[in-house]
Amino acid sequence: MCGCLGAGPLRRPQRDMRLSWVLTVLSICLSALVTATGAEGKRKLQIGVKKRVDHCPIKSRKGDVLHMHYTGKLEDGTEFDSSLPQNQPFVFSLGTGQVIKGWDQGLLGMCEGEKRKLVIPSELGYGERGAPPKIPGNTPSCPHLCPHSISLWPWFSF
Repeated sequence: MCGCLGAGPLRRPQRDMRLSWVLTVLSICLSALVTATGAEGKRKLQIGVKKRVDHCPIKSRKGDVLHMHYTGKLEDGTEFDSSLPQNQPFVFSLGTGQVIKGWDQGLLGMCEGEKRKLVIPSELGYGERGAPPKIPGNTPSCPHLCPHSISLWPWFSF
């Protein structure tokens, strides 16, 4: 009787340990696969500084009024919009939803006179719908941006 009881419990823990080890390895592999798939499927906002300024007393922040010159291009280089032909900067309040999320996020901390190139994933740009006819849906955009001036919020004029 002791031999029968002793043999059963010794084998079951070994089998349970082996099963536990296999399940652990399997869950690690599945976790890595899900993480890799998610990383490929979702792109991040890329911010490149094309021109730095020597002196930067004011950095843009949420609520500031920006006067921007820009040229918007698709990843293949096709230009879809620009403020340069009209020689009029585009004016908006940063971080208030007046522009696409990629601009609201990518222009924070920018100095007057600095030039940036943003690569904006579609979910922070024009999304699935795009902005027909020039911007197809799910298309990243790459605007080149240069702040003409930054006005602190609240903006007072006399």
